[in-house]
Amino acid sequence: MKKILIPVTNHATLGDTDQANGTYSPEITHVIHELSTAGFEYDIASINGGKAPLYGTDIEGDEVNSRVLADDDFQNRINNTIPVSQINIDDYVALFYPGGFGLLSDLASNASFAQLAAKHYEGGGTIAAVCHGPAALLPITLSSGESLLASKSVTGFTREEEIDFGTIEHIPFLLEESLTRKAARFSKVQPWQEFVIVDERLITGQNPTSAHGVGKALVAALS
Repeated sequence: MKKILIPVTNHATLGDTDQANGTYSPEITHVIHELSTAGFEYDIASINGGKAPLYGTDIEGDEVNSRVLADDDFQNRINNTIPVSQINIDDYVALFYPGGFGLLSDLASNASFAQLAAKHYEGGGTIAAVCHGPAALLPITLSSGESLLASKSVTGFTREEEIDFGTIEHIPFLLEESLTRKAARFSKVQPWQEFVIVDERLITGQNPTSAHGVGKALVAALS
C-alpha cells in the first residue's frame, strides 16, 4: 500500500506569542481528503510525537475540513502522532508538510526530519508542502552538501499575505524571504489566489487556497 508521511508541528503558538496555533486545519484536511479519495494511506508524525496542535478547526462552510475532522481515524492519528525517532522513511512514497505558523518554530530548523527528507528525496521520493509548510524544506541538505532548494522553483506564504493576516510582526521569520534566498526561484501570484508549483518531485502551494491543488498534484505525481 502506498503511504504518505505527514510531519506536523508540536509548537502550539504563533512564534513567541500566546496566540493558539500549530498546524492550520484546512491545509492538512484538504490534502488528506484528496489522498484518501485516491486510495492512499497516511501517517502523521511530529518531532516529539503525541497530540499535535491544530487551529482553524471551526471554519464555517468548509465541508471537507469538517468531514475529515469528524473522522475517528484522523483524530486518532493527530492525537497520537508518531515521534520522528520511530519513523522508517523507507515505508513512504511521499512526504507532505501542511502549513500553519507553528512549524516556523520547529520543523523549519529540525535536523531529524530534514535528514529523513533528504534520504527520501534522493531515493526517488516526492515531497509536497503548502503555505508555511515549505519552511520545512529550508534545512534539507542533500548528500552532495547542496540544499534541496538550491536547484528548485518554489512558492509559499507571501509577505503580502502575512500583512493581510496581521501576523508579520509576530512570525519568527518571513518565509518568502528565506525561500527567496535559498531556492533557485521563488514565485507568487496575488494574495489568496490558488497557486501550485510542481518542480520534478517537489510540489509547493502558496496559501490555504492552494491546499486542494497540492493534494491533487501529489496524487497525480504518485499515480
